[in-house]
Amino acid sequence: MNRRRFLERGSAAAAGVGALRRRLPGAQPPSAPIPRRPLGKTGERVSILCFGGTAVMSVEQSYANNLVAEAFDRGINYFDVSPTYGSAEERLGPALAPYRKRCFLASKTDSRDRAGVERDLEKSLDALRTDHLDLYQHHALQKLAELDVLFGPNGAMEGFEKARKDGKVRFLGFSAHSVEVALEAIRRAHFDVVLFPTNYVLFSKANFGPTVLDKVRSAGAGYVALKAMARGKYPADWTENRRTPLCWYEPCGLPAEASLALRWTLSQPVDAAIPPGNPAWFRLAMDVAQGYRPVTAEESRQLLTYAGAAEPLFQLGA
Repeated sequence: MNRRRFLERGSAAAAGVGALRRRLPGAQPPSAPIPRRPLGKTGERVSILCFGGTAVMSVEQSYANNLVAEAFDRGINYFDVSPTYGSAEERLGPALAPYRKRCFLASKTDSRDRAGVERDLEKSLDALRTDHLDLYQHHALQKLAELDVLFGPNGAMEGFEKARKDGKVRFLGFSAHSVEVALEAIRRAHFDVVLFPTNYVLFSKANFGPTVLDKVRSAGAGYVALKAMARGKYPADWTENRRTPLCWYEPCGLPAEASLALRWTLSQPVDAAIPPGNPAWFRLAMDVAQGYRPVTAEESRQLLTYAGAAEPLFQLGA
């Protein structure tokens, strides 16, 4: 994607929209709840910011209870988790119990066969203390060969369709980190929701993501942005103690770059975004979402200066 197209994407959503009040350093979070958008053609309206399950990995239950309560009070009604996120499902289940009927709950499976899906789904339902999921997703599709197994005899799609028929899941989706794999999955079947990396570095420096976003929108599916507050890969010379907990990538700098990056992603035709699980970034993301306003052309230009030598997390064809 060239610079002009990047700037056009960044500023298009701002046209005709009045700016909401800015949050000054040290000010209280905005009082308005986090806005909601339609989730594709599911008929659901979800908060533009999701609660990512990594936020409650390896924490005390009381901490999880308080964080979920705060997120719900601030307007988050979309909760996304995975059994691969350590103890996240076990913590989220009890914490979400008081709000379950008023929330959209999603989980995932890494299994590519029907038997594995059925096993994983039952474990997730038990851990999350619910009789159904609103969205069940193939997690982190990486290779085209996975799709042959997934869509083949006794593949994961059979398990997904059976779970939906039995009322254990309402909608089907997937997450992916490959443009080629995402486009092929969409070609092979209709999915209700797609999770895909969408941030200013990927779009401006790698042209990674626009084709998937456009294809998902034209298919009428929901689109949830991953890695909105990611800058890129950690520099090779960074030791472990320089890396941010709960972020396997280098996140955007706090608060200016991270705030602007999230607003840029939310200014794209996405339905929602999932922020990092690290408390500092997650709380900032809630503030930004509550006071959300689309980015301007000038702010998009400013973002390009932050990119610097950042190495995109993903590349086309990788």
